[in-house]
Amino acid sequence: MIVRRLLLATALLAAASASAFAQSSGDTIAAPVLRADVTVTSDVVRIGDVIDNAGPAAQIAIYRAPDLGTTGSLPTVQVLTALQAHQVIGVETRDIKAVSVTRLSRAIEAKDIQLQVAHALEHRSGLGDAANLTLTFDRDLQDIQLEASYTGTLQPVGTRFEPRSGRFDVSFEIGSENNSPSEKLRFTGIAIETIDAAVLTRNVERNELLKSSDVTIERRPKAEVGSDAATRTAAIGMQMRRPLRAGQALRTADLAKPDLVQRDDNVTLIYQTSGLYLTIRGKALENGTEGDVVSVLNLQSQRTISGTVVGRDQVAVSIAAPRLPDTSTTVGSMETAPVSVAASNSSPAAANAE
Repeated sequence: MIVRRLLLATALLAAASASAFAQSSGDTIAAPVLRADVTVTSDVVRIGDVIDNAGPAAQIAIYRAPDLGTTGSLPTVQVLTALQAHQVIGVETRDIKAVSVTRLSRAIEAKDIQLQVAHALEHRSGLGDAANLTLTFDRDLQDIQLEASYTGTLQPVGTRFEPRSGRFDVSFEIGSENNSPSEKLRFTGIAIETIDAAVLTRNVERNELLKSSDVTIERRPKAEVGSDAATRTAAIGMQMRRPLRAGQALRTADLAKPDLVQRDDNVTLIYQTSGLYLTIRGKALENGTEGDVVSVLNLQSQRTISGTVVGRDQVAVSIAAPRLPDTSTTVGSMETAPVSVAASNSSPAAANAE
């Protein structure tokens, strides 16, 4: 009995001494502590990602990471079970119910991809500026998520374009900061060059005048409109040379200056010359715009004359200036055959005077 008591006392003393020694020497191992929010850059979650003070077990993978650029949640009970499987126990949870895990990434937005493809095709095989290219991709263009280490710019490494079909095939490479192989991206589809075009909002007939409400602006393929596309500003107030349907793009050749004189309308004939200004009523025999020469019936003389359209229902008629006699022959004859003084003095009048 006495021996048993002595052994127990010795054991307690040894344990107390060992504890005191450990505390005095600073060798106490900190307990692992659970983290509430975790960010990872690889495709796995390691023990060192979810707890502090993981020690040698920090690099052990226990979960697959969420998809690039997304966040997942792990229940604390599930995390503790995974840790215990690797002999990590005594974890302080701090009443955390779940661990949020976010996988970092580099996001490339769809609009940036479209812009880079347009710049790669710019001025290639007859195409115009990138801003005027409309791209249709074979697959719906969406934002792309890459590993966070891919910090390089999109570098075009291959660009092909077929002018007849409009098809393109553009490839890019993106470099990594950790010397990993470059990420390769490829995009295919159809590219069309478009321009701003004046488009009719209603059906119009020949000789109609275009109002502001008749014309709008739309982006149309350059091949559809041609090189003589009319602008909206230039189209308003002009007269149609031919009938067109609503939705058709206007060309310069479709437009003409408005007729200031209409056939069978009454017009004012203007006779103007130096010191003279006369107006007479007439009847237009044909249409004409400013500067056109048209035929007009003089209602007073019933004669058909030609004049130049100078304004609304106004036609100017030129008056032929009176022709002066040509004195060059007379002067010449006088020079060649001068009258003699003797002959003039012998005239009958002179004789009578004498």
